[in-house]
Parts: sequence; structure tokens; C-alpha cells
Amino acid sequence: MEPNTTPTTEEAAAAPITHISIDDVAKVEIKVGLIVAAEKVANTDKLLKLTVDFSEATPRQIVSGIALYFPDPATLVNVKTTFVTNLQPRTIKGLESNGMLFALGSGETFALLIPHKDVPVGSGAH
Repeated sequence: MEPNTTPTTEEAAAAPITHISIDDVAKVEIKVGLIVAAEKVANTDKLLKLTVDFSEATPRQIVSGIALYFPDPATLVNVKTTFVTNLQPRTIKGLESNGMLFALGSGETFALLIPHKDVPVGSGAH
């Protein structure tokens, strides 16, 4: 596989499994957030700036590389989906990102993880 490329399905299936401990899993905080605003990041093809409510004092800004899957960012407004919420803040294209969208797949199989029942904003995975 070439450096800096995404593995094919066959390459990913053949890759050895790296095991982690339950303590490692416990470190990852995954919560349901309500996207209250979404817009393209200027001068980029892949980035969206999301404003997400986690029932905290103020909504968080999260920058995510999902614009190719959502040509109309407005379709994400009022969607409850899952986020990793305890990552170190990171600056992407001059915007601070305070979390990471947690989704599945790539290409045409990309999907958000949406609870099948209505759960309160800020609910954590366990």
C-alpha cells in the first residue's frame, strides 16, 4: 500500500488486529449531540463547521471532513448523532474544533450513527 492512502477493503481485512484494553475504551467519551448549525468552511472541499448542542453551557464548534457526503449542510441541522467529546481541541483551517463526529464507512457507504430511539442530548455511550 502506498503511504498516506486509505486501505482497500481487502487490505483492511488482512491487517492484523491491534487489541486494546477495556481501560483504553473507557477513556473515549462518546455522546449524542444535536447539530444546531452547519456550514461549509470557506476555501475547502471537505470541511463543514458544525455547531453542536451537548446540553452544556454553550454549544461546541466541531470541524468535520464530511462536506462531500452532505452537499447541502442544512440537511444536518436538527440531526442527533454521535461525537467523540473528550479530544484535545484542534485548530483546523483557523477554526477551533472541540470534538469529532463519530460515523461509519467511506465512499457511498458513509453513515452517521443516529440513535434508533429518542435520547436526551448529551447522553453518553456505555
